[in-house]
Amino acid sequence: MTTAGTRAAQTPLALHRPGPARVQDYLLGGKDNYSCDRRLAHRILDLLPQAAEAAHAARAFLAGSVRILAERGLRQFLDLGCGLPRSDNLHQIAARHIGGTRVVYVDHDPLVIAHVRALLVDGGNIAALRADIRDPAAVLGSPEVRRLIDPSEPVALVLSSVLHFLPGARDLVEELTSAAPPGSALVVSHLTADFAPAGIAEAARRYREASGIVLHPRGFADVAGLLGRFRPLPPGVTPLTGGTVFRDPLMHGVVAVR
Repeated sequence: MTTAGTRAAQTPLALHRPGPARVQDYLLGGKDNYSCDRRLAHRILDLLPQAAEAAHAARAFLAGSVRILAERGLRQFLDLGCGLPRSDNLHQIAARHIGGTRVVYVDHDPLVIAHVRALLVDGGNIAALRADIRDPAAVLGSPEVRRLIDPSEPVALVLSSVLHFLPGARDLVEELTSAAPPGSALVVSHLTADFAPAGIAEAARRYREASGIVLHPRGFADVAGLLGRFRPLPPGVTPLTGGTVFRDPLMHGVVAVR
């Protein structure tokens, strides 16, 4: 059986093609991206000018969700598909609201993990795991997760702007959360075509053409269906907007607890 670590190690580093984490980094105003990432980002922005604001809205939703969960007493976080580090990262957000937090950052992109290890990991309660989340058993059984995440305590599984890159998301979330104890939480932000179907369809075509990666936008009901045994906190699945209200939101977000 191919493990998550083996699968991730076999993933080629193709800097001539856009990478999701680097495209997202550019949309967020970062500098850890290349010309191919910027070209694709601009092709999407030409079509959907609100794409950068949507990326910032998803990031703000992540910060708000972590704050809510930390205030509820959650100290353990798995950031699955974490993307490139920002100026304010999950463990820093959580630490402002609760002490003793433990965070494992997971991504299959070697550049992402190199940046996380260099900038965020301090050898204590933060770890970085290069792995493919499509193999949940290997992710959850990794030395990093076993060292930091106590399976008897609630854990927050964070899937921020990642599930729309994966088919079969419902089964994947079910497997990732199957052993989560009561009190655990799920954070999801997800690309949707509910408000701009034609634009999202064309953006997905451009994304696939440039990167070879297929996007899977999901509607309100599909995102709600990802939650399984988790109960959404108010306001439930909701469109994510930025500092200004744009006409066609591109993302849904939800925080749910077990």
